[in-house]
Amino acid sequence: MKKKKRNKKNFITAFSYLTPSLISIIIFTILPIVYTIYISFTNYNMYHLNDYNFVGISNYVSVLTGSLKDIFFPVLGWTFLFASISTIGSYLIGMFFAILLNNPNMKESKVYKSLLILPWALPATIAILAWQGLLNEQYGAINNLLSILGVSNIPWMTNAFWARVGIIIVNLWLGFPYMLNVCLGGLQAIDPTFYEAARIDGASRWDSFKYITFPTITRLSIPLVVATFASNFNNFGNIYLITQGGPAKVGSQFAGETDILASTIYKMTTWSNRYELSATLSVFSFLIVGTLTLINLHLSGAFKEVNK
Repeated sequence: MKKKKRNKKNFITAFSYLTPSLISIIIFTILPIVYTIYISFTNYNMYHLNDYNFVGISNYVSVLTGSLKDIFFPVLGWTFLFASISTIGSYLIGMFFAILLNNPNMKESKVYKSLLILPWALPATIAILAWQGLLNEQYGAINNLLSILGVSNIPWMTNAFWARVGIIIVNLWLGFPYMLNVCLGGLQAIDPTFYEAARIDGASRWDSFKYITFPTITRLSIPLVVATFASNFNNFGNIYLITQGGPAKVGSQFAGETDILASTIYKMTTWSNRYELSATLSVFSFLIVGTLTLINLHLSGAFKEVNK
């Protein structure tokens, strides 16, 4: 009886501590998700603010097979490409520098680490706006340098290909310091005796990297790589602050050449007031990112029970 009473008291105490967080989650996370899903099944937009109706799955049909499919699928493809190149590129660059800086004979490694970590230490908005100035076609430092070298100016903001290249360069620059730290942490977890044993067996440096370094770092960092991909998938800030989704795409009023899914949703909501369509795209984005999150939790072992 006493044990039952004590358990009840512990439950009430724990619940009282959790209540503020639960209320915040319900108000700021669950309710917006539910409302967004609800809006996606209506015709709520600037033309039907007060007299909107339930339209079923017509918005989803319009996005997948109707008039919006020519906007949705190219934007979705570019979003996956942008997130994939940004994530894999940052990871490979970070791994490259981590292996170089992990050399015990490099006395200046701490200085180089401090310098390479700067892009991560800077406020992201300030760094992105600085890159916007660097990529300016008229007075940007990059084109000025190219002019000095006798190379013609690159249309970073007006050409679709170069605008996308510029955005990926910025994202790689911002993302590789994080991956550098991830890989450095992975390298510290490798027992040096593995390399000694490999050297004794006649393995080359490439063999050691291929069979010891790379598999170990990859196994330890996969959950963080998946999380980074999910973050890049919704990386609205970089796109909007540098190009605002431009240059404009012919025949598309909702998305420019560099718009990803997140920035397209933003434009549909704030520029075109098509709330029902932006809600529909938000549901697709939520499903994709939610799936990636579940994969990440599975890979990180968050669902595994701890043996007592």
